[in-house]
Order: sequence, then structure tokens, then C-alpha cells
Amino acid sequence: MTNHMHNFCGRTRREFLWESGCGFGAAALASLLSADGALGAAANPLAPKPAPGSAKAKSVIFLFMYGGPSHIDTFDYKPTMVGMDGKTIAVKTHGRGGHKNEGRIVEPRWKFKQYGQSGKWVSDLFPNLAHCVDDIAFMHSMTAESPIHGSAMLMMNSGKLQSGSPSIGSWVNYGLGSVNENMPGYVVMLDHTGGPISGAKNWSSGYMPATYAGTVFRPDGSPINDLKLPEGTTRPLQRDLLDTLAKLNERHRQPRLDQADLASRISTYELAYKMQQHAPEAVDLSQETEHTKKLYGLDNEQTRQFGTRCLLARRLVERGVRFIQVYSGGSHNDDNWDAHGDLVANHTKHAGATDLPIAGLLKDLKQRGLLEETLVVWGGEFGRQPTAEYDVGTGRDHNSMGFTMWMAGGGVKGGVSVGQTDEIGSVAVDQPMHVKRLHATVLNQLGLDPNALSYFFRGLDQKLVGVEHTEPIKEIIS
Repeated sequence: MTNHMHNFCGRTRREFLWESGCGFGAAALASLLSADGALGAAANPLAPKPAPGSAKAKSVIFLFMYGGPSHIDTFDYKPTMVGMDGKTIAVKTHGRGGHKNEGRIVEPRWKFKQYGQSGKWVSDLFPNLAHCVDDIAFMHSMTAESPIHGSAMLMMNSGKLQSGSPSIGSWVNYGLGSVNENMPGYVVMLDHTGGPISGAKNWSSGYMPATYAGTVFRPDGSPINDLKLPEGTTRPLQRDLLDTLAKLNERHRQPRLDQADLASRISTYELAYKMQQHAPEAVDLSQETEHTKKLYGLDNEQTRQFGTRCLLARRLVERGVRFIQVYSGGSHNDDNWDAHGDLVANHTKHAGATDLPIAGLLKDLKQRGLLEETLVVWGGEFGRQPTAEYDVGTGRDHNSMGFTMWMAGGGVKGGVSVGQTDEIGSVAVDQPMHVKRLHATVLNQLGLDPNALSYFFRGLDQKLVGVEHTEPIKEIIS
């Protein structure tokens, strides 16, 4: 054997393995010892915890429409705008183009009809979801602090404009743990075109241990790299390596890791080990009936991608995953809902890809008795303006001053609408609801007190909703 064959970065194999023992091996050794009860202090940070309050929901599915869908073209009916197309009016707007005092009206490009016993007005963009309105609570006066994608995404996901804070899924993971030790407690499924701006910052665990971060499942093929074992292998190869490094660590008596860090590493390695055995079954859609696949639109190329992710979300809920985020839209330009140019082409594309799968998800959860304990959230990082962004065309700029989101299931009232924007949808005028109230509602439905759930960091009890008392949206809670 030549010299370079057993040399790693200037070290011999023996030196490489010996020096690796402190990190990789220490975690494995601690895992083995904890199994024998010798490390009681290194408890699994994802161990299930009882909800401190009354929980209506066990899981959350957040359907994130990345880019910012237009509320006045979807669920916020503005009949007085009809006939105003092209008219320049005085209106204050604030988007990526800055502050403006007037604009050219782009009236809604789709007709609205009433549906359900509630008589809710829904645009023709969502003909399938429209038949589910009696199970949905609409919030028409949402507000955020930024009209810029990056910071608005972070606000919607973590409650902060800056990066570095845990996302809402991480807070849920931290507060409740995971009821299934073989699957992540927090799963993210991105659009097939790519991820959103800022990427992993949107599902980061921030200053919490990495154990609480979101695990990304790919939409096609194997959802996680190296999930399947090599043919003829009965146990994960990395487990063999961990065992070897553990023995080296014990022999050379490496320094002990911090207990919290140790517990986090143990949990991460153990989860990877168990997922190799159990995750393939969870994502195996061949177990589903043809009727169910059609319900989600898997038989249609337009709806197949998003429908697959929605069906996987239901399967993950069945297996105890606490928080699942499903993205519609990725990358840039018209690959997401960011309709700056041709509004009709953009929203027809994305609504067409998501309408049937979302309706299928709600119907499937309901018929299986899962909707009562699963909170479904729909929305983007903001809405869109009632006026055109450019001198020519139908594109709308960003609008964080008033937009629509909705929830269904998980102890939320169906067939209700709360809050209003003005007559043209430019700003919330009745019951403005900050994003923090959406977060407070999600935590509340899971049995967590949004004003008590905290994590000590840098001398402060950090909270998802911030330092000020934040009330859930009680008008939509049953």
C-alpha cells in the first residue's frame, strides 16, 4: 500500500481516528452509555413533552405561498374596484419600489362567487378550494413589518426581521418534542424549482441546538440523501463508524462534551440511524390508493409536484411529525408568486398547481378524522398592492400593510372571516393583526402559552412572539 493511501490531511489513519474521537466518537460513546443508564444527564432533547395547556392540535401543516399571493385576486373580495381599471388614484403604498402616493388601479382579474353555507366570496382562481370554505377561517387584515422578501420571510418564519432566531417549527419542536423517535419533529418540503430567498435561515433553529431545526425533504426521488442502505447491509454504515470511534474515545479518554451539546449530538445521530430504517416507508406513496392519489392531483402534471408534497404532509402527520412546512414557489421571478409583471400568467400558474392539492389535503384530513387535530395554515410573506407597479402591465408590488391568510382544522372555527382591508385592499383598517398574532395562535392551538414559551439566550428569556404580550386571534378559535 502506498503512503498516500493511508494518509488523511497530513495525518496517519491512526491519528485521524484518534483526533476524531472527541467529537464524533464522544457522541456515539455517550449514546451507548445512555442506553445502559450511565448518562442520565444527557436526555434526548426531542423527547415528547406534555402540552402545558389545552391542546386542540397535535400537528401543523404550513402551506407557504412564497412570493406573496395577491389577496384581492384570491380571497379578499373588492367589488367596488370593478370598473376602476387603469384609473390613477391617490393612495399610499410601500413596496420594493419604495413609498408612493398615487397609482394606477389594476382591478381584480378574476371573478368572485359565493360558496358554502357561509357564503364566502372566492375568486375563480380556486374553484376546488372554494368548496372547503366552511372549514376555513380567513384573516383579512394581516400586517407585517417589511415589504422586502428576505426580511418578510424571516418575520413570517421566526418573528424577527433579522436572521439568527429559531423558526416557528423549531419553537414547536422545542416546546413539545417529538412523539415519533424515528422521524424528525419538523420537516420542510421545498418547491421543485428551488428554495426561497435566505434558504435555510427560514427553517433554522437559530440559537437553539441544531436538533430543533427543520429537516428538508426533497420533492422527488429519495427525500433525504443516503436514506436507503446499500444492498445486503443490515445496519447503517455510519453506525459502524460511530461504534469504532466510541471505542477509540474510551481508550484515549477524550474530554467530555458539554451536556446540552452532547444530548443534541446523540439525538441527531440516533435520528439519522432510525430514519434509515423507518423514513422510506413514510414516503412510500405506492401504499396509497389511486383514488387518494387523484384526490391530490398526482395524475396531472400541473398538480403532481405540489400534490405529492401535500400527500406526504398527511402521511407525516399520521406518523406524529409535529410541524410540516410545504412551499409553493421557489427560486426567483415567475417561479414563485411574486407577480411584478404579468399577474394573470403568474397567478394562473401557481393557483393552478396548488388549488386541487390543497382542497384534496383538507378533504383527506377531514375524512380520516385528522383535520380536528391538524392545524393547516395558508399564506405568503405578504400580499400585493391594488395598483400597478409599472406604467404598463398588470404586475403588482409587495404589500405588507394588509393581506390575507387562512387557517383550518386544529380547533379553528370554519366559515368565518376576521378583519378587513380598505375598499381597494391597500391597508388593513379593521382589526389589524400582526404576524406575531398568527404565531401566537399556532402555539395556542398546540397547547403552548405563546407568552410563556421561552429559551434563555444572551441573558434574556427569548420568545417567538417577542417581549410584548401577544394575544392569539380569539375570533377564529372554537
